[in-house]
Amino acid sequence: MASQQGRHFLQIPGPSPVPDRVLRAMDMPVIDHRSAEFAKLGREVLDGAKSVFKTSQPVVIYPSSGTGAWEAAIVNTLSPGDTVLMAETGHFATLWRQIAGRFGIEVDFIPGDWRRGADPAAIEAKLAEDRGYKIKAVMVVHNETSTGSTSRIAEIRKAIDKAGHPALFMVDTISSLASVDYRHDEWQVDVTVSGSQKGLMLPPGLSFNAISEKAMAASRANKMPRSYWDWQEMVKINANGFFPYTPATNLLYGLREAVRMLHEEGLDAVFARHERLAAATRSAVKAWGLEILCENPAEYSPVLTAVLMPPSHDADHYRKVALEKFNISLGSGLGKVAGKVFRIGHLGECNELTLLGALSGVEMGLAAAGVPHRSGGVQAAMAALESREEANTPKVAVA
Repeated sequence: MASQQGRHFLQIPGPSPVPDRVLRAMDMPVIDHRSAEFAKLGREVLDGAKSVFKTSQPVVIYPSSGTGAWEAAIVNTLSPGDTVLMAETGHFATLWRQIAGRFGIEVDFIPGDWRRGADPAAIEAKLAEDRGYKIKAVMVVHNETSTGSTSRIAEIRKAIDKAGHPALFMVDTISSLASVDYRHDEWQVDVTVSGSQKGLMLPPGLSFNAISEKAMAASRANKMPRSYWDWQEMVKINANGFFPYTPATNLLYGLREAVRMLHEEGLDAVFARHERLAAATRSAVKAWGLEILCENPAEYSPVLTAVLMPPSHDADHYRKVALEKFNISLGSGLGKVAGKVFRIGHLGECNELTLLGALSGVEMGLAAAGVPHRSGGVQAAMAALESREEANTPKVAVA
């Protein structure tokens, strides 16, 4: 592909573009990870992570991808032969299920059509039937990146409570943390899993477990072998700002800056911005005459929008044309929807003008690839943004 001028539009649903401020923050000499200087950094990032998860409980940070945090959640709380309840919301729920199976965990997988989030009523019914408390954990993906559906975590918590079931509650927020409202403590989540490369606006390489007292007690009693992922050693050494093995120091510098940026904007404002941009994207898709994969408006993702291609048109061919002609990367379809959908990311460092530029590339790409559609999607997105009262400008206090 010939060299193209201008900045590449990375509109996949993660990794998201890394802000210049975060890049500059990481551009530091590596320091001694056993020094007082590092301990100060360690305490700052560990406390900062708690503020984003909205928890007063421990948050463990691993030098790994989100897959490592998936594994850590399993090996610290469950034992071979245990049963867990999961919901088939898409590709990533399916992958988490596979990892659980490799550790000898029996998975009761509630089937789904990949067009909706987890059903709280179905989870409640399953738990109500489990009078012997065979199910040890309920495991849910908050924002299913493959489909653009967001599960209603607060409602699922209520469903667990209504069933009166003692199962642990584990939630994957890899693509939702710092983009979608999430409350680890308030929603009584026992393990929240996340990663650095989405709403936290960092490169890949950090993953997280936020841990309740109930989950920590389970980690002291379960029989699953673990070493690298063990919470006990991590939490003990984290108390002084250190890690039991060499940390990803420069990513931690970036994390500190990313948390500062999130709080400067305000988490509620961050969530509102994502909702605003997502609504504008959906307006564009509907104006094009295309179909949104997620069928339930209450579960539309603020992070990404998955778009179904018209019959007999290949999404990957379209993505290739858009990339080559307009220097824009769009997310591919995964698993059951491979070749059938493309995904528009609108998360992290994204504002109105960034989004409109991306949607222009999407619309021009549809024309260039010969995909049947109506014009006017960008204008529909502009109208949606203009109709919202919120603006992407900071609120200045008047004395």
